[in-house]
Amino acid sequence: MACISSLPHLSSTPKLSVFRGVPSSIQFRRAALFPVKCSSSPKVDSEDRTKSSPPAGISTFTLSAGLGAVGLAETGYLTYLKLTNSAAFCPVGGGKCSDVLNSDYAVIFGVPLPLIGIIAYGIVAYLGLQLAGKRLPFGLTESNGRLILLGITTTMTAASAYFLYLLSTEFQGTSCSYCLLSAFLSFSLFFLSLKDLGLDGIREVAGLQLTVAAIVIAILNNSYGDAKPTVKSMDVDLLPYETEITSESSPLAISLASYLRDIGAKMYGAFWCSHCLEQKEMFGHEGAKILDYVECFPDGVGKGRKIAKECEAAGIDGFPTWVIKGKVLNGEQTFMELMEASGFLEDFNPKS
Repeated sequence: MACISSLPHLSSTPKLSVFRGVPSSIQFRRAALFPVKCSSSPKVDSEDRTKSSPPAGISTFTLSAGLGAVGLAETGYLTYLKLTNSAAFCPVGGGKCSDVLNSDYAVIFGVPLPLIGIIAYGIVAYLGLQLAGKRLPFGLTESNGRLILLGITTTMTAASAYFLYLLSTEFQGTSCSYCLLSAFLSFSLFFLSLKDLGLDGIREVAGLQLTVAAIVIAILNNSYGDAKPTVKSMDVDLLPYETEITSESSPLAISLASYLRDIGAKMYGAFWCSHCLEQKEMFGHEGAKILDYVECFPDGVGKGRKIAKECEAAGIDGFPTWVIKGKVLNGEQTFMELMEASGFLEDFNPKS
């Protein structure tokens, strides 16, 4: 408790003249008898200062920098795997984890997604450290630094929400520990940015955040519009197998198969497709071997399995599919239909 004395006030008044000629020791003792007023108000001020100061511990900026560093390490590892074409270690989900990481959804307009993650997490980590140390670059104010951090984390969270949706729809039953870790980091960084901004600040930038999220989702939709990474209709994994063609090949079948191969015609199919098998049986054992046949699922089919790149590039979505001189023929074709589409009749029939 602090005490406030009236002595300093008396020292400036003429009334002190009554002590002239009196020894100083007596003056002191007499002065000590003046009433003293005590007040606890300084203690209240100390408590207020304690409440207004930030609590001891890790600041939100430092925590954001730490989470950003974790994300930087994760995306750096995945980028290394992508560039070296190495398989990822998947503690949960087994080989299916690699199926997700190597799918078409792991690339945005030709740029590997982990590489974009390196940039995003790197900026977050750097900004978090600079804001924590109050030494922002390029003359940025702390307010502008907070808004930039919020914009980046909003972008990351919108993208993560979109990827979680894809994981639950396009990769049903597939687990991807790296995807889930990245989503956790993105959402955590987003909520830390909101907490630091405060309720009033959130209200001011809510419209901007929604706009950023909408733009991110629109870009991702545009990038993944033609992606065909998985076969969702199969509930079990099916390893590839060969079915023996038992029918004999006629001279016409052998001639047509050879002609189709010479002009670059291709038949796209799948090992489990019964119609593909029937089409091959029409050509017979020898003729089917001559055909330029493309297996669209050479590694098997099931959840998380990808269609072959060549089939994907050709836009194959059903089996069998013939591509002859730029023309696409869906389903099983008769000899006559194949001869007409390929020009076989014109080349082999004598002109009158």
